[in-house]
Amino acid sequence: MKGISYCLMLLCLFSAFVQAKPKLDTPIKNAQRIVALAPHIVENLFVIGAGDRIVGTVDYADYPRAARDIPRIGGYHGIVLEKLLALEPDVVIAWQTGNKKDDLAKIAALGIPVVYSHAEHIRDVATELRRFGELTGLAAQAEYAALEFERRFAKIHTRYQNSTSLRVFYQLWPEPMMSINKDTWIHQLLELCHVENVFAEASNDYPQLSLENVLHSKPDVIVAPIEKTKQHVTFIDWQTWPEIAAGKYNQVIQVDADLLHRYSTRVLAGVEDLCAKLDTSRRFYQQRKQHDHVE
Repeated sequence: MKGISYCLMLLCLFSAFVQAKPKLDTPIKNAQRIVALAPHIVENLFVIGAGDRIVGTVDYADYPRAARDIPRIGGYHGIVLEKLLALEPDVVIAWQTGNKKDDLAKIAALGIPVVYSHAEHIRDVATELRRFGELTGLAAQAEYAALEFERRFAKIHTRYQNSTSLRVFYQLWPEPMMSINKDTWIHQLLELCHVENVFAEASNDYPQLSLENVLHSKPDVIVAPIEKTKQHVTFIDWQTWPEIAAGKYNQVIQVDADLLHRYSTRVLAGVEDLCAKLDTSRRFYQQRKQHDHVE
């Protein structure tokens, strides 16, 4: 996956993460010094009011703004154990496939409690908030945040569940061109917007595609997530291919990858934006259909 951003590499590990199903079983009830080994863990801890207890984290943990001041002890390519030990954490909250297994084994062998983040479905973000609340002794704050998340989720589901569907190509990455199948987190987000993922039946969770694959799928809309990355990202002008409706009518929408690709409460802001933009495309096609019928 050379050339793919750090955030995307983490996302592409999701299916293996689901299979592992690590448990957050721990006697810890009031953790004060936490090392959080994924950006979404940091975000969710801040949501329940435990952000000031995070003493160490990883690269790309950049939200909220206060998270940028937390000491870094590594990232996708590994954890610096000496830095972690110097922080004297009560607990390390890890993401099993977002962190190196050898690092996690070494941390556990040193006697530091390690618990795992594991959201299999978008609705599990609320469950994770509650678990973090139990871990930190902030159950009341976590319950409030979880209920608000569930309320917003239900509102989105209700709003779009009866909408006319659209054929959507989610352009996860442009080069190599990649998309997502029905077993992925992002597919769940598309389902909330009530659209059809044209590569839902792909054999791999994150299939690499040719241009011909995309043209053959005949998408009405192409969704292009914008990644924060220092790497060069290839721009694809889909209007070059008018044989597909998305290209012919320039129905290409951009969304924020940080919102959609992280398993945090902010995913709902990303979904609201995604669904609203897809709904604009939906209205466009409905108007075209009415116009063509009149003619």
